[in-house]
Amino acid sequence: MSRTFNVVQYGIGPIGLSCLRTILSKKSHINLVGVIDIDPAKAGKDVADILGLDTPTGILVSPDADKVLSSTKPDVVVHTTSSFLARMYDQLILCARHGASIISSTEELAYPYVRHPEISAELDRVARENGVTILGTGVNPGYAMDALALMATGVCNQVRSVTIHREVDAGLRRLPLQQKVGAGITEAEFAEKKATGMFGHIGLVESIRLVADGLGWNIDRIEEHLDPVVSRKEVVTPYLTVKEGSVAGIHHHAYGYDGDQLLLTLDLKMFVGAEDPRDAVKVDGDPPMDLVVKGGIFGDTATVATLINGIPQTFFAEPGLKTVKDVPLVRAFGTR
Repeated sequence: MSRTFNVVQYGIGPIGLSCLRTILSKKSHINLVGVIDIDPAKAGKDVADILGLDTPTGILVSPDADKVLSSTKPDVVVHTTSSFLARMYDQLILCARHGASIISSTEELAYPYVRHPEISAELDRVARENGVTILGTGVNPGYAMDALALMATGVCNQVRSVTIHREVDAGLRRLPLQQKVGAGITEAEFAEKKATGMFGHIGLVESIRLVADGLGWNIDRIEEHLDPVVSRKEVVTPYLTVKEGSVAGIHHHAYGYDGDQLLLTLDLKMFVGAEDPRDAVKVDGDPPMDLVVKGGIFGDTATVATLINGIPQTFFAEPGLKTVKDVPLVRAFGTR
């Protein structure tokens, strides 16, 4: 691809920092023009200092999103700030009004139309008015439990049901994810966190609706369950210790029905010490499909890859609020 994209990175937590490293590694295809983050400890620092690089980049981290967007006029903003759309959709609107397309790791943005219909309508309207695209993606949601399943059905004449399993060893992942799944807490603490409605994996229901929409299926009922995985032994990660009998992580599963017919099963286990990490898609169809990614898709790396590899698809897509089913299949770019 001969085109070079001017990109702003919005949010430099662990995933955002990894995005920065990947962006800088693709200099012939991506031109980093700005970085936005509200952390006072990062503001005003050169990106090189944040990443531990020897050579300054000349790009300073700024908390002033409006100023950065006005001065840099990016083609695309890589957005990595929050899982919850209601908390930050104004950031997306600001980017769109500056004429920048946005690719975001916000889980609820993967298929926001049912959970946030009013916000979705506003995002779509603003994006269309400004001729830009807003796309939510990532490894999950965005690939492992939705886009991969839709791809698997591409060789099927008929599809009766789809079952998706994902098992992740959270002990190999970053600290925020281990905390996100409750590694090391008690079952009582797990119940308290679950009651908030903002704990565990965000995006399982979005993945069900995304797959159903992609297949043209009606889903009139979704059952969702979130249970603790209790560790049978002590497990030590680089960040924390999970004692025997404490929570190692989550078992999050959801089922999509059309009437009494079960069409979609999504089963996610994400816990410290998982012994059989894998991603699997089983399509009951003609012909049937049974795909297994041995060892699983490593989420921290894959999330960054989906965001960076999705820059061209986002930029060239029709204006508006889109999902991964609406744009061409994401594939690696800038690898040579």
